[in-house]
Amino acid sequence: MAVPTDWRQRIGYQRDWVWRGWQIRYTFLPAPPERETVNPPIIFLHGFGAAIEHWRSNIPVLGQQHRVYALDLLGFGASRKVYTTYNIDLWVEQVHDFWQTLIQKPVILVGNSIGSLVCLLAAARYPEMVRGIAMLSLPDVSLREEAIPQWLAPLVMSVENLFISSPLLLKPLFSLLRRPKILRIWADWAYEDKSTITDELLQILAGPAGDEGAARAFCALCETSRRPQFSPSVRQILPDLSLPMLLCWGGQDRMVPFALASIFCDLNPRIERVDFEQVGHCLHDECPDRFNTILLTWIEKHFPPEKPTHPVQKVETACDV
Repeated sequence: MAVPTDWRQRIGYQRDWVWRGWQIRYTFLPAPPERETVNPPIIFLHGFGAAIEHWRSNIPVLGQQHRVYALDLLGFGASRKVYTTYNIDLWVEQVHDFWQTLIQKPVILVGNSIGSLVCLLAAARYPEMVRGIAMLSLPDVSLREEAIPQWLAPLVMSVENLFISSPLLLKPLFSLLRRPKILRIWADWAYEDKSTITDELLQILAGPAGDEGAARAFCALCETSRRPQFSPSVRQILPDLSLPMLLCWGGQDRMVPFALASIFCDLNPRIERVDFEQVGHCLHDECPDRFNTILLTWIEKHFPPEKPTHPVQKVETACDV
């Protein structure tokens, strides 16, 4: 199956879904008929500041074997930008309700950064939904706080509290951050291979910042992302999980320390770790060919195709139109 060259065609069929009164964008790509009923579906979950388009080099490849979904988390991408209390728990409920409404079959969750946290908590809370999780860099807010020297902590907290408590400072900051030159600096920090920072990528990152309510949503995210309630502790959840887990990490990840990979792997023997040398935070986008191969190999190892109980037939649905 040929992969389209235009990224808009590579992300599948886009749809809108209303969740709790809010518009949510998702996309899906059906597998070939002979694969549709025997291989588990996959849901891709993006990281902070990203969107469905960040999986444009992964969706068409995985879609040759699996039905693939990707979801814009509330507040990101083309989903509604609302002023609410954002946290990992909120996005887990969004993913679960999406699954319950449109899929109702155990899936493999694949997440990058914050998306990995959503995968982790979803697997712990809704085991009937999740067969396995693949995490691409896994942040832990509690470990971040411990990493700050005690003598520096009061200063860091004071600066953070100043920004998160003042929309008068956050809104000008948002206007600054969405400028192309600043987005380029962010991409330079996130990507090790600078040749992968294309105009296409910058266009994808810049688009959502122009949506209605984007500035207010940014303020809400900043206000809640530093609170302890924003994210569960990875160290408390990981030891109790018994499903297959894949942990991929870029050796030059500047967003989430590469050293965390060893700490997390020590917590659960079921974690299979793959390091990506000379790769940054967004390894699925920076070296998609290698990542796609590793992910497919891991899936085939743990979730071999199920034997169909009846001849495979193409079932036409409204989603296939």
